Amino acid sequence: MTEPDFIFMLTRHDRTIENAAELVETARAAGIRHIGFKDIGLPFVALQTLASTIRRAGAKIYLEVVSLDRDSELRSVQAGIDLGVDYLLGGTHVDDALRLLDGTTIRYYPFPGRISGHPSILEGTEAEIVRSAVDLASRPGVHGLDLLAYRFAGDVPNVLRRVCAAVADKPVIVAGSLDRAERIRAIASAGAAGFTVGTALLDGAFPAPPDLSGQIAHVQTIVSQI
Repeated sequence: MTEPDFIFMLTRHDRTIENAAELVETARAAGIRHIGFKDIGLPFVALQTLASTIRRAGAKIYLEVVSLDRDSELRSVQAGIDLGVDYLLGGTHVDDALRLLDGTTIRYYPFPGRISGHPSILEGTEAEIVRSAVDLASRPGVHGLDLLAYRFAGDVPNVLRRVCAAVADKPVIVAGSLDRAERIRAIASAGAAGFTVGTALLDGAFPAPPDLSGQIAHVQTIVSQI
């Protein structure tokens, strides 16, 4: 089993938090190398400050797109380009996004399956999700997938294993509701390349000191034992 990347999201309930930039130093001091935020929650000017803060701190920048309609999603993709993010996660209008991303160095990981609501949930059967994953992973310009496994009402361990196996040549990042150790171990066991955690860390969901440093340290311990 390979140790997955731990991506700290400066978000709560799929929205970037107001004091996000203030937490970057704490996260980096705790050893976090991958830091992200959502396209919803802060105005673009504030996201510019946040992205610059993450970049100066020496971490990789992730933007996850959770907008519900095509026009908003594409504005967010363009915002990611303008912000100079390293990774663009999420979104469902893949062909349109690929046209915007052509010629950039951004790594693009869209959502497989049918996505609805906010916070986002994953809908469809296992077979439909796997077919969607295979189709997306086959497209030039798609570097990996952003799987909302724990926002799926079905057999999560099975859909994790099936998606990771079906797109073995492309990395899968698992996002959403990773709020306990067994879920992090499950995504690693399935072969996922990384996972995001936001709300759970900010709300002190893990059995550790409730401050951000204590919560991060607990997740790092889980990852180190994989």
